[in-house]
Amino acid sequence: MNTIRDLKTTPRWIDWAKTIAIFAILYCFLVSIGMIGSGFKGLGRGFAEELIQSEAGPLIGLFIGILVTSLIQSSSTTTSLVVGMVAAGTFGDDPRIAVAAAIPYIMGANIGTSITNTIVALGHIVNKNEFRRAFAASIIHDFFNVLVVIILFPLQFSFGLISKSANWLAELLVGAESLTFKSPVKLLTKPAVIAVEDLSKMQDIIDHNWLLLIVAFAILFFSLKYLTKLIRSLLMDRLEAFFDTHIFKTAVRAMFFGIFITIMVQSSSITTSLVIPLAGAGVLNLRQIFPYTLGANIGTTVTALLASLVSGTLAPLAVAFGHLVFNIYGILIIWPVKNIRDIPLRLSQWFAELAIQNRIIPIIYILVVFFIIPLGLIFLVR
Repeated sequence: MNTIRDLKTTPRWIDWAKTIAIFAILYCFLVSIGMIGSGFKGLGRGFAEELIQSEAGPLIGLFIGILVTSLIQSSSTTTSLVVGMVAAGTFGDDPRIAVAAAIPYIMGANIGTSITNTIVALGHIVNKNEFRRAFAASIIHDFFNVLVVIILFPLQFSFGLISKSANWLAELLVGAESLTFKSPVKLLTKPAVIAVEDLSKMQDIIDHNWLLLIVAFAILFFSLKYLTKLIRSLLMDRLEAFFDTHIFKTAVRAMFFGIFITIMVQSSSITTSLVIPLAGAGVLNLRQIFPYTLGANIGTTVTALLASLVSGTLAPLAVAFGHLVFNIYGILIIWPVKNIRDIPLRLSQWFAELAIQNRIIPIIYILVVFFIIPLGLIFLVR
């Protein structure tokens, strides 16, 4: 009630100033995510491409997908790389065998892409309540994707469920003309990312990619700190009412909104990261965010689908459809059954409580799950 009274008595010019500040800081937030992706790509892209080009069994392919996507911060890029490798014959000349071999990489990419919003949640680590909400909102994406892989990986390995479905869909569309779509968010933030990247290249102290990451994390923490404060002081009640009655009123609406936003910005990392400050501020709860992240999983498959249409051949298109089919099957299996649907919710709430007791745990979690385990298993098994 105090917030509503304050909103009524606050001069309009202050509200306008805060609104402008929110958009400015939101822009900084989006630029920082772009810088993080650019920095990781600079450090790990060559190594990532080498990993994908190497021959690997299904299980190792899964962990290569996780590691590569964690390094380059984009499941769309990983999937597009795999599509390109399949088109070039890296996985063999037989299209069906090539698609089956590529699917585990796609599964891994789905897990790896959730690292970005988990990193974003660390921006709230200094505030206990904010961090509990933000971290739970970020890792629910992780737990859902891992659960889907646990269910679907054996079915793909034993029966080729995903690759057969993807091949069937690709056969319907072979010969389709290529399409392109530019992300408006990337168009707006790319000049700033390039400008900072160019500045970082002018120094000789450390690798410019590391400097880019340091600056990116500084901007990220700054923007999250003040974005959350401004949202709470200016828009808390208005946003809660708008989300509750419109966008997040039902799970289906939230899911379609996640699909739409991800198609528009061409990045599930950005889509899921956008709601982390809202979760930290208490504007959105975990049950509202959950279906939204599932929509982001579907929306992110569009990039590879558009890229695969260029070749006009079966295998690359089937790989892109494999990403789409994998996410749709995962939702159809998990979402309708409440006991299964609640597993990611309960795990994320439990782990968030654990994280606020010892705040080094989230950092260890990111390093172990996204880097140490995949890298260790890749070299151990190979």
